[in-house]
Amino acid sequence: MSDVSRRGLMKGAALTGGALALPAVGVVSAAGAAEAAAVTEGPDAVAARAAAAPITVTPSDPRYKGLISGSNQRWVGTPDYVRIVSSADQVVRAVQEAVDKGLKVVVRSGGHCDEDFTTNSEVKVVIEMSGLNNISYDPERRAIAVEPGALLGTVYRTLYKRWGVVLPGGTCPTVGAGGHIQGGGYGALSRSRGLTVDHLYAVEVVHVDRHGRARKVVATREQNDPNRELWWAHTGAGGGNFGVVTRYWLRSPGATGDDPSRLLPKAPSEVLLSDVSWSWADLDEASFTRLARNFTAWHEANSAPDSPGRFLYSQFKAMHKAAGYFRMSTQVDAGAPDPEGLLDSFLAAVSEGTGVRYNVGDRYRAPWLYAVTEWSGFVEAAVPRWKSKAAYVRKTMPQDQLKALYRQLTRDDYAGPYGMAAIVSFGGRINEVGEADTATAQRDSVAKMLYCALWTDPTQDEPNKRWVREAYADVYASTGGVPRTGGVNDGCYINYADADIADPALNTSGTPWHQLYFKGNYPRLQQVKAKWDPRNVFSHRLSIRLP
Repeated sequence: MSDVSRRGLMKGAALTGGALALPAVGVVSAAGAAEAAAVTEGPDAVAARAAAAPITVTPSDPRYKGLISGSNQRWVGTPDYVRIVSSADQVVRAVQEAVDKGLKVVVRSGGHCDEDFTTNSEVKVVIEMSGLNNISYDPERRAIAVEPGALLGTVYRTLYKRWGVVLPGGTCPTVGAGGHIQGGGYGALSRSRGLTVDHLYAVEVVHVDRHGRARKVVATREQNDPNRELWWAHTGAGGGNFGVVTRYWLRSPGATGDDPSRLLPKAPSEVLLSDVSWSWADLDEASFTRLARNFTAWHEANSAPDSPGRFLYSQFKAMHKAAGYFRMSTQVDAGAPDPEGLLDSFLAAVSEGTGVRYNVGDRYRAPWLYAVTEWSGFVEAAVPRWKSKAAYVRKTMPQDQLKALYRQLTRDDYAGPYGMAAIVSFGGRINEVGEADTATAQRDSVAKMLYCALWTDPTQDEPNKRWVREAYADVYASTGGVPRTGGVNDGCYINYADADIADPALNTSGTPWHQLYFKGNYPRLQQVKAKWDPRNVFSHRLSIRLP
């Protein structure tokens, strides 16, 4: 869960002076520790890091228990060992060793995967990327190089402090760049600045050829690059498909010159922040469904690539009635024309015709760097167990979906206060890119939805998973229980991985899982898989299948 963070979903909005108490729980990992400071090394430091020996952690090592799971504590692995690497050459050797021994190998950067892709019983070797966290300017490629172990908070701070630029990624600062970028990551600036992959110039990948030999290769977006299809596959297919990314190079299309401060979008100097909430006690079906409808209707009307509304990003986070309230967090680029007026008109549009008033929590201007790394509207305390599902939204939500949403959020047989359905801004500049130009095929949606339950007690796994699955099936009952592509909805987002979609016992819609995630781009992705991972070394339940 990388873009609508489970942190940002959990804030207790101020209601008559009160706040919802949250469990102060989380996971301390090597990757999490690395986020403490931005890493920008010189050539000598990089060389020294590459020369250092990798760290191998086995079950007898006291560190092992802290390295066999990610942020979602539902999933705990039993690998033979964890290899903590700090250079691309170490990754080559680690992959080769696993291949030679016939061991299933996976890679982990930030550890925020929603599913068990790095922790299932087949996994014998985990390559931990936290030591590969350098961020620097590469004059040869005229691009900013970001290693996969760098966490988003580190990326944002470094890009901003050194060059005043930004990568328009997600709102959770502890997510790793490794999986986030190649899944088509998005966040609060994407409506005005595009997806992460829209700024991806090149990737360095460790792959395994048909002879079983691990090797490094660089693929760029240059039209004459013979490896260009490998670059293209990393613009939205998600992690764990073709190899191990050991470096990204970022440069916006059309950027010229060799000044790194001009190669990526400029970061906002300041943003206007808003947090409002509604009490469930004030709502009935008519008023709730009108709120949710208004939110998606505003986005349908304000999500053209050149719309003034592209400078506004919002998360409508409808928590189950057991929470007592739900909230909407919004950010407006203060450099936009009349940002106060844009926010006011948005809040009025969402409220129109509902007959209920919202409670104002936050409304103030703040430096962008504070907002992206600290503001409690998007960045908050973690909860250790969750299950999530996702959908793209192309049009104003229809009444059958809205009524199902209300029905599921007000069920009396489920009392999880952290069960929720979030509707999140999308569109804008994201939608000026063609669906085949990158592997991210969903290029005419206006919002995304995240269905999620979060909890702490392992004995509550089943009721929470059941609620998420039943809510999802109910909302999309008219299209077979999934957000079928090409209608009101447009499938699912691979960075919110949901293995249910590929399980015939759970997806009985007749719509294949790969259609929901990749649409018409899937056959092309299969051809990339066949060329660059012909032995299927890198695989999981939602990975690209060999043709």
